[in-house]
Amino acid sequence: MTFKELNIIPQILKAVEEQGYEKPTEIQEQAIPVILSKRDIIGCAKTGTGKTASFTIPIIQLLQSQQIQDKSRKIQALILTPTRELALQISDCIKDYAKYTNIKHGVIFGGVNQEPQNKMLRKGIDILVATPGRLLDLINQGYIKLNDIRYFVLDEADRMLDMGFINDIKRIISKLPERRQTLLFSATIPSSITSLTNKILKNPVRINISTESAPTEQIEQLLYFVEKKDKSNLLISILKEEKNQSVLVFSRTKHNANNIVKKLVKAGIGSEALHGNKSQTSRQTALSNFKTGKTRVIVATDIASRGIDINELPLVINFDLPEVPETYIHRIGRTGRAGHSGRAVSFCSQEERKLVNGIQKLMGVKINQAVTAV
Repeated sequence: MTFKELNIIPQILKAVEEQGYEKPTEIQEQAIPVILSKRDIIGCAKTGTGKTASFTIPIIQLLQSQQIQDKSRKIQALILTPTRELALQISDCIKDYAKYTNIKHGVIFGGVNQEPQNKMLRKGIDILVATPGRLLDLINQGYIKLNDIRYFVLDEADRMLDMGFINDIKRIISKLPERRQTLLFSATIPSSITSLTNKILKNPVRINISTESAPTEQIEQLLYFVEKKDKSNLLISILKEEKNQSVLVFSRTKHNANNIVKKLVKAGIGSEALHGNKSQTSRQTALSNFKTGKTRVIVATDIASRGIDINELPLVINFDLPEVPETYIHRIGRTGRAGHSGRAVSFCSQEERKLVNGIQKLMGVKINQAVTAV
């Protein structure tokens, strides 16, 4: 199937083709016609499968067709996402796909001066991409009204709940019109998501491409049992063997991420930390440096890592194992994307052994153990 066969209008089709996409992914193939038919949807698919395009493309098309009759410039589509990196990533997608349409969009998030965002809102936009905290701030200040929302997207729903946004989400939903189309996308559908969907969606179409509890075959997983004090030396040894490849390293805490970077830089390995205590500018610079290859290694916390979207990232290293098994799935999903192969290496200290059991139980497979430390 091609994008043309999904009845994508010429203006968007031209933009999609310019991005080098010849045919839709499975989630796009199933979700786009449902959204264009104005049904609510629950879309579950693993990371790297093209979920963002599966909701941005049909929303742009629906709004473009409505603008023939409606010339007003009010916010009619709201896309709610957990982090500023993801908000910017979605904004970039909308910019790419809407370039030949009349659709205007904007993005808001915390951690930066809000005045440029206020100015953008005063000019008028059709689609707003937002993180929960800044959205509620601007609603309370009177800069944003959600009365005209026709399309509401809750993106990365599982991550939203993991990050404690459930009360913010409920407050935002209470301000939306009853008559709207709601689109929920998530990598996993835990019971907390099921409870939420029952409250906010009406007779939704469920699309489940594959569960995150079964990582793709393209990802080779390897586990090192190593004492906590020896993790840094093991990491340095692996990175030196990998030579010039880009590597994403996960740390459980911001403090440890900074410490890891210090040790890597001292060992002559170019690296930067990415976490919530970094300013928006420094985070964007670090991401840009990583994507262009200027910085070889990024050491990130889970929340900060959500904006890292690199199709050919060859290796992810879990310096610390996550306490929540689903988080492991999110982490390793940063590699092996878009049909490329990838590797995920995890370090496990004595205290973390119980975490391995939870991860393996979730996936239903045993992670291969390294024979010897590097």
